[in-house]
Amino acid sequence: MSNKQIENMKVLNASAVSYLNTKPFLYGIFRSVIDKKVRIKLDIPSECARKLVAGEVDLGLIPVVAIADMEKPIILSDYCIGADGPVKTVMIYSDVPIEKVKQLYMDYHSRTSVKLAEILIRDYWKLDIEYLPTESEFFHQIGGETAGLVIGDRTFSLANRFEYQYDLAEYWKKMTGLPFVFAAWVSRKPLPKFFLRAFNDALADGVSLIPKLVDLLPTPTEDFDLATYFNTHIQYELDIPKRKALSLFLKKINHSVGKELTFL
Repeated sequence: MSNKQIENMKVLNASAVSYLNTKPFLYGIFRSVIDKKVRIKLDIPSECARKLVAGEVDLGLIPVVAIADMEKPIILSDYCIGADGPVKTVMIYSDVPIEKVKQLYMDYHSRTSVKLAEILIRDYWKLDIEYLPTESEFFHQIGGETAGLVIGDRTFSLANRFEYQYDLAEYWKKMTGLPFVFAAWVSRKPLPKFFLRAFNDALADGVSLIPKLVDLLPTPTEDFDLATYFNTHIQYELDIPKRKALSLFLKKINHSVGKELTFL
């Protein structure tokens, strides 16, 4: 890879998930030779997906359910936002056990988590629950037999508020034996190979510097352990088990796109 090639390439527009778990990727890009060549806007997951599907950005760290909306999705990187067991930030909160829940608020931030919840309720818990649409601050309405799916950084303040808490990545693991991929770096068209090598190197660098990030970042709440979150609950490598899990998830939401995925 030549730095001259990077210097001469056009600036790419990107959208990335605006949550804490994206910080290692952003840090790696910020420190890299591609920093000036990727213009990143941070968005909620559903907006990341919308922008990429609509062609408003060249690449994105998007919730994986949006892959099903794309004709020829290209997975750009060996890195993702994944989990192999509890993730701690994709949760159903309830005052009653899941089998007694009658209604479930579905977080509008991410269709991936909504679809994952639907799959688990249908195939693992085997329940008939009414799904409710949501708007901002909906989690204040959780109570009684009405539970709520909440994702992302907003879960940090809810960790001790509800008696029953169900981590969706943990239950996906129980059901399938596989990890889960929440978001991946995706494009709708091929990008230069020299850029992809530099991009992947930047992401790898950011992940390797998680110990430094732990010292730099403020903790979301007093009792939150950043090191455990980054090193245990979030997994960044898009390895073979995660690729298998991604294909299975897409199949379970009744799309055939899983067999057409292009991994670079």
